[in-house]
Amino acid sequence: MDMTGSVGHIVAEARHQLAQGLWEPTRSDIVLARRTAQSLAEAVGRAPAQTELPSIERLARVREALACVALAVARTHGHLAWFLGRCGSELAPALHWGCPPAPQGRAFGTALPTPGQLGDAEEAIRILTAALTGANAASRSTN
Repeated sequence: MDMTGSVGHIVAEARHQLAQGLWEPTRSDIVLARRTAQSLAEAVGRAPAQTELPSIERLARVREALACVALAVARTHGHLAWFLGRCGSELAPALHWGCPPAPQGRAFGTALPTPGQLGDAEEAIRILTAALTGANAASRSTN
């Protein structure tokens, strides 16, 4: 499964848990989700603008988004940490990509990502961003 599909599946599972009352975000979860969503949106922009960037810049932004997720996981526990950790794991292949290609044997096993792989990672980040933003709205309407 691609990153978009994997993150979409995790988001669907989280929405189900929220709807069933199996996960009730705390105020600190909501604040962290909001901040993380903002950071992700700053790192990875809208699709048309993003695809115009050079591959090296697109990869840097995907990696920045992955770092935002990792920092958020480090700052929380429980459901939000599990959710973000799983999403971060699905985005982790981006850590094995390199731009530009290095001479043979000097890139520590990294591979040049295709435009499709970059687009997939960017869309997965947008799905995660929307989910975190949606969780904020749902929590505000129930409080």
